[in-house]
Amino acid sequence: MEKQKSFSIKPTRFMVFSFTVSFSLSLLAFFSIWVIHSTPILHQETHFNFGSGHDPVGDFSTNSSNEVKDAILIGTQLRESVNASGFSNFSRKDQETHFDFGSGHDPVGDFSTNSSNAVKDAILIDTQLKESVNTSGVSNFSRKDCDLNDTQDSLSHLNGSVHSVGELISSVLIAPKQKVNKSLDFDGVVINGNGSESLFGKVEVSKNSEIQESTSKKSCDVSKGKWVFDDSYPLYTNATCPFIDEGFSCQTNGRLDKDYMKWRWQPDDCDIPRFNATAMLNLIRGKRLVFVGDSINRNQWESMLCLLMGGIKDPKRVFEARGRRITKEKGNYCFKFLDYKCTVEFYVSHYLVHEGKARVGKKRLQTLRIDTMDRGASRWKGADIIVFNTAHWWSHYKTKSGVNYYQEGQQVHPRLDVSTAFQKALMTWGSWLDKYINPRKTLVFFRSSAPSHFRGGQWNAGGHCREASQPLNKTSRTTYSEKNIILEEVLRQMKIPVTILNITSFSDYRVDGHPSVYGRSSGKSSSSGGQDCSHWCLPGVPDTWNELLYFYLQS
Repeated sequence: MEKQKSFSIKPTRFMVFSFTVSFSLSLLAFFSIWVIHSTPILHQETHFNFGSGHDPVGDFSTNSSNEVKDAILIGTQLRESVNASGFSNFSRKDQETHFDFGSGHDPVGDFSTNSSNAVKDAILIDTQLKESVNTSGVSNFSRKDCDLNDTQDSLSHLNGSVHSVGELISSVLIAPKQKVNKSLDFDGVVINGNGSESLFGKVEVSKNSEIQESTSKKSCDVSKGKWVFDDSYPLYTNATCPFIDEGFSCQTNGRLDKDYMKWRWQPDDCDIPRFNATAMLNLIRGKRLVFVGDSINRNQWESMLCLLMGGIKDPKRVFEARGRRITKEKGNYCFKFLDYKCTVEFYVSHYLVHEGKARVGKKRLQTLRIDTMDRGASRWKGADIIVFNTAHWWSHYKTKSGVNYYQEGQQVHPRLDVSTAFQKALMTWGSWLDKYINPRKTLVFFRSSAPSHFRGGQWNAGGHCREASQPLNKTSRTTYSEKNIILEEVLRQMKIPVTILNITSFSDYRVDGHPSVYGRSSGKSSSSGGQDCSHWCLPGVPDTWNELLYFYLQS
């Protein structure tokens, strides 16, 4: 009979088996600990605040929700690596990242299933852009200059702002996926274009070029109203604002009456909000606000600087990039507000097109190239908000007569009507905007012409306005400005949206607001007898223009 084999385990095999089991358990434990420590959801929360109380991730369709959550976590991890370079002050532990769209609805929840990958790309792109900003040093906000290159300009609004991911998601995804009627139906304000998106939201514009207002907001014609005496004005004084140049500092130059500073424009059908310096600084945080035009636009730019100083705790944190003092002689200025990482800039351009010279016969004459943009235009391209103007210099002798003055290509026109030349120049300007300005980044405004109030002659022929101390009860203006009509016609042909700041009509009441003889420290007019009835005292009427700009930016 065959002997039954007994079952036994040799000591060597038992040791190998034990070692294998132990090693496997140890490896499993180590891997589990590594996974727990490397998962960011255990260390931080990412909050999206859309103002509606909804969870933007939870509103996604079933197939895309997990991918979007992963994308957000990836974006947060990348942000932590940015923190290590010193870009942000956020702590790596228990970090909360807030995205506030402030629109009152959930833009992400409206997306289709296919959008999740785009969200990932948007967040990753945003993080890469932030890292490149850190590397380039833009966020250091150097005192040296304000002429950033195009790449830096296009990224400048991202500096130090966590909201940029929200802006990227909004600009990259909302525009192609949904149409938003975000509109302002205000008379004199024309936004054209084919539904282009701006920095502050997407605007869909009707064919007749009027801005469509949502039914919840009543239409408001800001040009119709009255000036109301308000003793709480002005919002600053000559003593508190160091940026008013001699030509606009009427009180410093000896003007004794003060009522001209205390009038507030009150439209019939709505209210223009009182300028809030802190709110405005937050609106332009990390951005470039640029004024381009003639000395009337410099008037408005200086007003804006003075208004913004009301929200600054330390005036030393505001300075001109090249250390320039504001005078009539220098045309380009860039003031940096360090605490808000923004700039408020002015670039002189009387006509917006190129002033040059050409040979006419045997003489070399000054000409205006109405087919060529001003050579300084490249400096404006990266701005986030641009306020243009031109009108004042189109009434001077050379432009008005148009004899051997206007040039197109190599041709100098022997004679050209000023209205035709003005239209051609604006068409050149409009074509440049359509080609070089990105409506997803830049909001464009054009301030309408400011009225002059010369009595008894023109500016160079004894015209005066010294006796005026109160606004007019009514104006003599019965027709709409021809230049404004031409402007609106040009805007209708453009692709990029442009908002008109229509200040012409309500400024026409303010015959009392000009420097007159108080544009000089002596308080006397020049030897030729001329008075300044074109520019405006500060504080004064340009403050209302900026309140209107503030109104539109908030809207």
